[in-house]
Amino acid sequence: MEYQFIQTPPELLRWCEQIQSCRAIALDTEFVGESNYRPELCLVQVEAEGRLALLDPLAVNLQPFWELLVSGARETIVHGGVRDMLFCYEAVGKMPASVVDVQIAAGLIGLEYPAGFSTLMERLLGRSFSKAETRTDWRRRPLSSQQIEYALEDVLYLRELWATLRARLEQAGRMEWLREEMDRWKAEAIQKTLREGWRRLPGQSGLSRRGLAVLRELWQWRESQAKRRNCPAKFVLRDDLLVELARRETGNIHRIRAVRGLHHPGLRKHLPQIAACIERALHLREDQLPQPSVAASIPVFPILAQFLYAALATRCRQAHVAPSLVGAPNDVREWIAYRLGAGNSAETPLLERGWRAELVGGLLEDLLAGKMALRIQNPSAELPLEMVYLSEQTSPGPLPEGPKGSAAETPLQHDGEPSQPTGETLASEEGPSPSQSD
Repeated sequence: MEYQFIQTPPELLRWCEQIQSCRAIALDTEFVGESNYRPELCLVQVEAEGRLALLDPLAVNLQPFWELLVSGARETIVHGGVRDMLFCYEAVGKMPASVVDVQIAAGLIGLEYPAGFSTLMERLLGRSFSKAETRTDWRRRPLSSQQIEYALEDVLYLRELWATLRARLEQAGRMEWLREEMDRWKAEAIQKTLREGWRRLPGQSGLSRRGLAVLRELWQWRESQAKRRNCPAKFVLRDDLLVELARRETGNIHRIRAVRGLHHPGLRKHLPQIAACIERALHLREDQLPQPSVAASIPVFPILAQFLYAALATRCRQAHVAPSLVGAPNDVREWIAYRLGAGNSAETPLLERGWRAELVGGLLEDLLAGKMALRIQNPSAELPLEMVYLSEQTSPGPLPEGPKGSAAETPLQHDGEPSQPTGETLASEEGPSPSQSD
């Protein structure tokens, strides 16, 4: 295949001029992140309406390309492209106006989310895709012919994938869903870069405010060490050790040394610095202590959350949307807390907004209010569960008359509304129920 390998400023400027008028650009990047403080960009692959190029960031400053990418109204097509777009954001302070991630588009037509590139190639285009260079070191030069072919294939078919997905989305009337989701996707990616990193550490939910202050101090010390040594932060001190030290709330160096995992010779010389960080946090005034995160203040609701998530997953499968794209069990818990007034956040939860509310909002409300039941319709079906309305009072349409002393049940159609009394259910197209199979 023909391509340009761009390694000098004049070559880059000429390339940018050649693709200036293109309305769509497919983009992918190769980077190394497992041994550096920040991911190191090693290669940028571009397909612009038939023109292929490899841009070498180790040889030339790619600023002109990133500026071109965010200018105008052209469409940028990526696959699992959060990191790709963050490279752009870090270079020029913004992302392209129109970004399409084919992973998200695929989830909105019912494919698994997040689907790998090879999976999408096989499912949508019937093409196999090599994975031979997945673990290659992209910093080494010169690149082999196998590396170059692998890198170019990452963008060669992206526009074709997107054309196939767009046709399916348009047929389903979900293009607006995708636009809404991509706006949220970009905003969330940028917000994560601005958010205090220590808030994302796992296992901190049970910490006191003083413990959170210790965690913050230790995290800041670890970041400075990792940046100075240009290594991943976890190579300096593991996440679980940060949280354990914060939980103990002691600057006593002997008690710190007693924590399992801190015996490593490379850590011993840092114990005085670690103790000093903890002491600083322990001497902060009350008004200087951080507040617990909103997520930490949300009740768990274990049984209720599992029940509602099962209903959410069933509704998503019926509507041909990947459940994992719609939300996780934590999103269901946040929704429950919001509905019951049990959380501290004034922010509207994810499942209460936009296309997600349109898809599952009414269903969750009716289940929580006891107007609807979730039951097993056919244990051997791909979707064994169905939702049924329980009484005539909660159904907007005519209901079949139930036996005396029992609630009439109205199965749901696929749009989430009660059906007319035809016996159809949400799971009816997945296979016959036991009563239908005789």
